[in-house]
Amino acid sequence: MGVLVDGEWRDQWYDTKSTGGKFQRSQAKFRNWITADGAPGPSGIGGFPAESGRYHLYVSYACPWAHRTLIFRALKNLTDHITLSVVHPDMLSDGWTFQTDDHGATGDTLYGLPFARDIYTKADPTISGRVTVPILWDKTQETIVNNESAEIIRMFNSAFDGITGNTDDYWPEALRDDIASVNDRIYDTLNNGVYKSGFATTQDAYDDAVGPLFDTLDWLEDRLSTQRYLMGDRLTEADWRLFPTLARFDAVYHLHFKCNRKRLIDYPHLWAYTRDLYQTPGVSATVNMKHVVRHYHYSHESINPHRIIPINPVIDFDTPHGRDQVMA
Repeated sequence: MGVLVDGEWRDQWYDTKSTGGKFQRSQAKFRNWITADGAPGPSGIGGFPAESGRYHLYVSYACPWAHRTLIFRALKNLTDHITLSVVHPDMLSDGWTFQTDDHGATGDTLYGLPFARDIYTKADPTISGRVTVPILWDKTQETIVNNESAEIIRMFNSAFDGITGNTDDYWPEALRDDIASVNDRIYDTLNNGVYKSGFATTQDAYDDAVGPLFDTLDWLEDRLSTQRYLMGDRLTEADWRLFPTLARFDAVYHLHFKCNRKRLIDYPHLWAYTRDLYQTPGVSATVNMKHVVRHYHYSHESINPHRIIPINPVIDFDTPHGRDQVMA
């Protein structure tokens, strides 16, 4: 991942020298919220009311964090209200680029800029730090609203309900404490755990990450043996925060990030659950495995210096999910 330092672009995926070989994720810098009436949200400033056509989402199909926002954009019927740009899957010395390809990269459909870093400097010419996706952009104020996926999905969950008429709630108040507890474990050991395993540069750092990762997969397999979703019989944001990691597991994390004790398909409940989520209306269109496989293997030179793209297994998410049979 690249970083802007005093206006200069530098290639810097991660720093493990000062962390004992352990990968550490950077924090999002833009933390404003879109709300129904433009009032301030839990962080940042106000002035970002929900309006059809006002906001734009920059994503990578390869990035699991950006994938969350694409899922909520689809689930909440926001595709006609929030426009979209998709970066190229290759992220090299210039970071995310707006090159186009035949598999979904669109270019910057707002400004025609060449790099995602240009969106950041358009919002703040003095900015320094990592350039990440997703980026939620306000066309009216020409600035970044938010670049934290966990917050963007909660805006999409409710802020536009009065516009779309879709009142499906994936963060119900009665379940928020339970959702938070599940989210915390999954984020630390699995969503981020695959990166901590894959980018570890010492054996100890790898061992510290990969053990808890498979403990969590075992825990999830057991949890899903008695209920359809993580919170029981209803879909919540906990399921949609987990799904992007599961969808990528056998294609890239198992091999590329050395998370290879088991494959996802070796967990009957998790595998059926993943297919179940994939087949939820609107979700399959958010999954682009060509970008996923290309990005991880081509962009991570420290892990795959020859940039060889593996043949990979054929993963069929469209086969019947069979949740009733698996849980019987």
